[in-house]
Amino acid sequence: MFHNRTSRVILSLSKSISKQSSIIPRRVVITPHLNNNNTTPILLSQRNLSTAKLIQELRKATGAPMVECKKAISDPEVNGDFEKATEWLRKHGSAKMSSKLAGRDASEGLVGISINDDGSIISIVRVNSETDFASRSQVFSDLVETVAGASLGMSDNNKSSDNNVSIVDELKEVSHVKEALDNAIVSIRENLQIASASLIVASKPSSSVLTGYVHGKIFNDKSVGTAAAIVELAAVDSNTKSKEEITDIGKKLSMHIVAARPEYMKPDDVPTEIIEKEKEILMEQMGDSGKPKEILEKIVNGKMNKFYQGVCLLEQSHMLEEGNPKVSKFLKDQGLELISYELVNIE
Repeated sequence: MFHNRTSRVILSLSKSISKQSSIIPRRVVITPHLNNNNTTPILLSQRNLSTAKLIQELRKATGAPMVECKKAISDPEVNGDFEKATEWLRKHGSAKMSSKLAGRDASEGLVGISINDDGSIISIVRVNSETDFASRSQVFSDLVETVAGASLGMSDNNKSSDNNVSIVDELKEVSHVKEALDNAIVSIRENLQIASASLIVASKPSSSVLTGYVHGKIFNDKSVGTAAAIVELAAVDSNTKSKEEITDIGKKLSMHIVAARPEYMKPDDVPTEIIEKEKEILMEQMGDSGKPKEILEKIVNGKMNKFYQGVCLLEQSHMLEEGNPKVSKFLKDQGLELISYELVNIE
């Protein structure tokens, strides 16, 4: 009885194996095609895989859509050449995308800073994108870093009495900046624009320290984020601090600037028309109080001091220092002078 049951199991397994074998596909042999000399065979399957792989590699290297990569590879002038295909995408893809996207609103983006090796020049740039999602990508972050680094090279053409200068127009003409912008447009497929770019060139190379702070970094290894500030601090005669100590003070001041968002350095920098408008508003708020004119003027002047504390950096209370001293007093006590600053943020 046991023998019969074992026989039935073996027979069942044999039939199952036989059935599975019958559905295994047979190997397909592809007939080789000969080249023009009719000597060396080229398998059609290998040729197709080679082209497909080339398209994939182009897609990976440029970030361009698969359709555009296929057009580039198949173009007669490219003839399967990877370098030529990359150039084709820059010429055709970016130009085509730029024309399509030019009218779109680009109000998102990132801010980046860069400082040269000897610490004599520092730059701050803003590059805009259409969406917050695109600005958080590695491609976009790399673009902002490239623009910030390239802006340092603009200093030789911008030496003037004003050491804080805008260089956005010149920056747009730099070849490798153009190339980086074109490649990013093809990859991201959004309207990307260099919105602002400024330099601070050390006005006192022997005693100045340039530094900055980036807030809301997307990638920790890059000086790129949602807001940034840069400053130039200069030591005065009474200063005994090291460059490292001054740099630390400058970074904290930059952090304060990002948080407080001052519009001017000091009251004298506020345009006259803005001051007069503010005084007019304050007078209207008091209405017909019946108080003498001199008293009203004193009240207005007192309120104007509060106005200056809101918009002028040196009049503000330092957020990052113990006791929140006025910025101007703190710097004086440290034997430092604020020469210039720049703030850029993404609203």
